[in-house]
Amino acid sequence: MTERFFKLSENNTNVKTEVMAGITTFMTMAYILIVNPLTLSATGMDFGAVFTATALSAIIATLVMAFIANLPFALAPGMGLNAFFAYTVVLGSMQASWQFALTAVFLEGIIFIILTFLNVREAIINAIPLALKKAVSVGIGLFIAFIGLFNSGIVVTGMFHIGDGKLDGIPVKIGHVTSGPALLAIIGLIITGFLLAKKVKGALLYGILITTIIGIPMGVTQLPADLKFVSTPPSLQKIFFKFDFSEIFSLKMFLVLFSFLFVDMFDTVGTLVGVSTKAGMLDENGKVPRAKQALFADAIGTTIGAILGTSTVTTYVESASGVAEGGRTGLTALSTAGMFAIALFLSPLFIMIPSAATAPALILVGLFMMSPIKEINFDDFTEAIPAFLTIIMMPLAYSIAEGIVFGMTSYVLLKLLTGRYKEASPLLYILSILFVLKFIFIA
Repeated sequence: MTERFFKLSENNTNVKTEVMAGITTFMTMAYILIVNPLTLSATGMDFGAVFTATALSAIIATLVMAFIANLPFALAPGMGLNAFFAYTVVLGSMQASWQFALTAVFLEGIIFIILTFLNVREAIINAIPLALKKAVSVGIGLFIAFIGLFNSGIVVTGMFHIGDGKLDGIPVKIGHVTSGPALLAIIGLIITGFLLAKKVKGALLYGILITTIIGIPMGVTQLPADLKFVSTPPSLQKIFFKFDFSEIFSLKMFLVLFSFLFVDMFDTVGTLVGVSTKAGMLDENGKVPRAKQALFADAIGTTIGAILGTSTVTTYVESASGVAEGGRTGLTALSTAGMFAIALFLSPLFIMIPSAATAPALILVGLFMMSPIKEINFDDFTEAIPAFLTIIMMPLAYSIAEGIVFGMTSYVLLKLLTGRYKEASPLLYILSILFVLKFIFIA
C-alpha cells in the first residue's frame, strides 16, 4: 500500500530510505520547537502553548505535503517570519498586540489559499527562468551552510560600526573554534564527512546522533535534570483562536500583511524550486511537480497555525537534508510529521540535541546544493549576472526571498536593455515592477 500510494519504485526509492530521510529532516529543523516559543513568548504569549502550536502546525502542514503533494518537504513556523512577528510588529515600531499579529497571519493564510486556488503562486514558480532556478538551488546551499556555521559559532558577527563615514570592523568573522559548540561542530563535520566518503546510508542522521553523544562529556549536550523524557503537551488555551479584528482595515494591518505575504511567498517558492532542482525532480519543462498541491500545504499550515497560535508556517529549507539522504516522496514528509508528533510527548529528548550537532549536516547539505552551478551559462552575462546575484544575496541578505528579488529584477533589466526582452515572461516584468515599488515604499 505504501509503495503504491507514494509511488516509491517510480521515484527510485524505498521505505527505509524515505524514513531515514524524514528523520534527518526533522533532526535538522527540530530547533524550531524551542526557538519559535522563545521568540514569540517575548511578546507575552505563553511559551508552553506556543511549543504545542508549533509542533501541531508543523504536523498538519507536513501531512498535507505528504498526502496531497507527495513531495519530500517539511513545514513549520518560519524563522525570520517569527522574528518579524515578535520584534517588529509587536515589540518594534508598530507596537501592536500579539493578537493583532496573529490576525495578520490568519488573513495571510486565507489569501494564500485563494492565490493558490487561482494558480497565481504556481504561475510565479513557472515564470522563474531555468538559469535562476539553478541559481536558487546554489544560493540556498550557501544560505543553509551559513546557518550551520553561524548557529554552531564557527563564524560569528563582528564589530560592525559606522562612524564618520568609515567602517570599523567586519560584519562576520571566524568564531572561537576551540570553544565547546564550535569545536563539537567541527568534530561532527569530520565524522559526517567520513561517513559520506564511505557512502554510509543515513550518514547525515548518524552524524547528528554521534555528535550529540560526543557533546555530553564536552558539556554542550545538556541532559534533562530529572531524566524525564515523556511529558504531556502544554495546553493551547491561552493562545487558541485569539484574534483581534478591530484594526483589520487599517494601514498598519496592510503593511504587516504585505510583509508577511511577500517574505513567505518567495521563501516558499525559493525552497520548492531550489530543493527540487537539486533532487532532479523538475520535469522536462523545468517545472516543479505538483507545485500547486505543495503550495496548498503552507497556505493551510499558515491558516491553521494562526488559529492554534503561532506565526507563519512555511516550507523549510532544511528539507534539503532529507533530500540529500535520498528522500523523494511524501513518505519522507510523513516520517518528519511523525517525528514532530513524537516530539510533542518526548520534548526533553529532542530539546537536548544542540545546534552544534545539526550544524555539520546543514554545512554539508550546502555542498550538495552547489552542483547545479555547473549548468549555468556563465558566458551569457544576461543569464550569469542575475544568477550570481541570486546566489550571493541569499546568504548575505540572510533571505531566500531577497535573493530571488535581486535575481529576477536584474534578469528583466538586462534582457530589456540588451534587446532580448522576449526572453522574460510578462509575469516576470510585473513582478519586477512590484519588487521595485516594494523597496521604494515599504523597504
